[in-house]
Amino acid sequence: MAPPWPVAAGLLLGSAQAARDPALLARRRVTLCINVSRRQPFPGLPRARCMRVPVFDDPAEDLYRYFDRCGDAIEEAVTSGGTCLVYCKNGRSRSAAVCTAYLMRHRNLALQEAFATVKAARPEAEPNPGFWAQLQRYEDDLKMRKQSAEQRT
Repeated sequence: MAPPWPVAAGLLLGSAQAARDPALLARRRVTLCINVSRRQPFPGLPRARCMRVPVFDDPAEDLYRYFDRCGDAIEEAVTSGGTCLVYCKNGRSRSAAVCTAYLMRHRNLALQEAFATVKAARPEAEPNPGFWAQLQRYEDDLKMRKQSAEQRT
């Protein structure tokens, strides 16, 4: 069984196989599951909130539009003492990109540092070229948001 890999406090990256082990997820105190796929099932965890991000692992898919929503949901789970599992079929591209985006926004890490954190947890992590380009765009967007917020204060 492929384990979910701890990326940061309260954040696990996993595959659909890991998400199908309710006993393991209960031991890890998973309170939120973000399923970054169109077809993978949700785990049968009665007390876990589930969220679907309906994208294929295709460079043309728009994962960018889900970065804020997923990041906010992960942050809410973590700050309330829970754990979030972000998973896709293999736990390599889509879910790795969502975890990277979360670290960029809520841990204030640059893209390279955020991805290095994900890669250290899951060496096989490798967002496809389209998702990588979207993460680069997200990094630029986050910088502009920060600059705009600083100018308002």
